[in-house]
Amino acid sequence: MNSDFKTYFRILSFASPLSRFLPRYAILAIFGVLFGLINFSLLIPLLNVLFGVIKTEEVHIRPEFSFSVEYAKNYFNYFFSNMLAEHGKIGALKFVCVVIMVSVFFANVFKYFSQRVLSSMRTYIVANIRNALFEKITAFHIGYFRNRKKGDVISNLTNDVSEIENSIISSVQVILREPIMLIGYLVMLFIMSAKLTLFTLIVLPASGLIIAFVSKKLRKDAKIVQDVLGNILSIIEETISGVRIIKAFNAQRYIIQKFQVQNTRYKDLLKSIWNQKELASPLSEFLGVTVVAGVLLYGGSLVLENNSELSASGFLVYIILYSQILVPAKNISNAVTSIQRGLASGERILAILDTPVEVDDTRISISKSTFATSVKYNDVTFAYDKDEVLKKVNFEIHKGKTIALVGQSGSGKTTLADLLPRFYDCTSGSIFIDGVDIKNIKLADLRGLMGIVTQESILFNDTIFNNIAFGMPNATEEDVIAAAKIANAHEFISQMENGYQSNVGDRGSKLSGGQRQRISIARAVFKNPPILILDEATSALDTESERLVQEALINLMKNRTSLVIAHRLSTIQHADEIIVMQKGQIIERGNHQELINTNGSYKRLCDLQAFV
Repeated sequence: MNSDFKTYFRILSFASPLSRFLPRYAILAIFGVLFGLINFSLLIPLLNVLFGVIKTEEVHIRPEFSFSVEYAKNYFNYFFSNMLAEHGKIGALKFVCVVIMVSVFFANVFKYFSQRVLSSMRTYIVANIRNALFEKITAFHIGYFRNRKKGDVISNLTNDVSEIENSIISSVQVILREPIMLIGYLVMLFIMSAKLTLFTLIVLPASGLIIAFVSKKLRKDAKIVQDVLGNILSIIEETISGVRIIKAFNAQRYIIQKFQVQNTRYKDLLKSIWNQKELASPLSEFLGVTVVAGVLLYGGSLVLENNSELSASGFLVYIILYSQILVPAKNISNAVTSIQRGLASGERILAILDTPVEVDDTRISISKSTFATSVKYNDVTFAYDKDEVLKKVNFEIHKGKTIALVGQSGSGKTTLADLLPRFYDCTSGSIFIDGVDIKNIKLADLRGLMGIVTQESILFNDTIFNNIAFGMPNATEEDVIAAAKIANAHEFISQMENGYQSNVGDRGSKLSGGQRQRISIARAVFKNPPILILDEATSALDTESERLVQEALINLMKNRTSLVIAHRLSTIQHADEIIVMQKGQIIERGNHQELINTNGSYKRLCDLQAFV
C-alpha cells in the first residue's frame, strides 16, 4: 500500500510546484460545496411552506455577526420571518426560490472555475511526464534498446501515459473535491441529527472493503494488459518495417497468426478488466441503496418518537442530503478502482525514469571543441552482458590518418567504432583523444568532434534540406548545397520536383539506396567534423552507386582523421593502416602491401574477393 501511495504522489509531483494549482482549487471547491449545501438547507423552510407547517424559528431582531453556522441560520430565519410577516406564504416561497437559484448559480460558477484549474493541472502533468520519459529514453545508451522491444517503448510513451491521464490524473478531481463534499455533507448531517449520522457511519464503510477487493484484482490484470499491448505494437512495427520480407517468404499467415494470438489475449484481458470495472459501479450503488434502506428504517423510527430531533420535513431533507453523500462516496470508490489501473502504467513509467543512464557526463567532464593530435585505444575490453566482444585492443589513429578495420562479421569492428562516441562505455581500458580520457569529455563536445556514416542510411521523414542540416537550426541553403556537392548528391537533388525541399519519406523510402547514402554523407560533410567514423558505408550498394558514394567518401575524408570499417576491401587499400580483427582481438596490422606480403588472414580475405 505504501508503494501505491508513493507511485501516486510521484506522478502528481510532475505538477510541481503544486502551489500553482492546489490553493486556488481548494478555495474554489470549498465555496462550490458551501453553496451546494445551502441549496439543500433551504429545502426545509421550502417544504414547511408547501406543507403548511411553519416551524422555522421566528427572529425579528437582526442577529449580531459571528463566524458560525448558528449565525447563518439565525440570519436566514430573520429574513424569512420578515418575509412571512410582510408577504405571507407566497412571498416567503418566492424568497426561498430566489435564494436557491442564486445559490445554485454560484455553486456552478465555482465548480466551473475549479474544473479549469484541474484541467490546467491535468494537461501540465501529462506534458511533463511525456517530456521526462522522452528525454530519458533519448539519454539511454544504445545497449539499453537491445533488451527492449520497440513496441514496449512506444507503448510507454503512448498507452501508459494515456492510461495515467485517464485514471490517476482524472482521479485528482475526485481525490481533491469529493472529500471536501463528503466532509461538508457529514457536518450538515450531524447538525440535523447526530444519532442518525453516527448510525450511517457504522454501516457505510462495509462497501469500501468489498470495492477494495475488486480493485486489487483489477490492478494485476491492468499490468499484464500493458505488457501484451507492447507485444502487439512490436509486431505491428516489425510487420511494417519488414513487409517486403514477409511477402517474399509468403509469411503473411504466420505473422497474422502471431498477431492474432496476442490480440486475442489482449481482448480477453481487456474484457476481464472492463467486467471488473463495470462491477464496481452497480456494486457500490447496491451497497449504497442498502445503507439508505437502513437509514430509512432507523431514521423513520426516530421521527415517530415524540421527542425526536427530526421533523418529517427535516427527515425528508436528511434523506435527500444523505443520497447526495453517496455520490462522492461512489465517485471515490470508482476513482480508487480507476487508480489501480493507472498505477500499473505508472510503475512501468517510473521504472524507466528510475533506470540509471550508464553513459552520461561525469562531474569532472571538461569542454573540448578541437582535435589536435590522436585517438588512442588503450587495453580496450568490452562485453555485452557477459559475452566478451573485445579483448585488450590497442591502437592509435594520428591526426589526418585513416585506419581501416577489417575482419569477419562478429569480430568486434562495429563495437570498436561505437565505443569512440560513447554509444557504449568500455568494460575496462580507456580511449583517449589528445591524451584526455573520453569519459572526462562532455558528451555533446565529444560527439561534436565526430561525423558518422553507417551501412544503413538513417534518414528522417522530412525534407532533404532538413536531413542534411540535421541538428543545425541555423543552416543556410548555400552551406547545405555545398555539402551536397561534395557528397555527389546535388545533381539528383536538383532534378527532384521540389529540390532540397522534397520529402524523403519514411526512412528515406522515396530515394534509392545510393541516394540515401549520399545524403547521409552530405549530412556528415555539413557537420564538418575533424574525426570520421565510416561503418561499411558502401557494402549495400550496386557498382555504380558504390562508385559515386566512394568518390563522395574520398572527398569527405580529405584532411580528416578517419576510422573506416569495410567488407569490400577495395575501398580501403589506400588506408594508412589496416587492422585485421578476429574474435575481438587484433591479429594483423599494417598497410595494404605489407599485409599482402605477410600472406595471412588479410591476404586470404583479398583472395576471396578476387581483389588480387
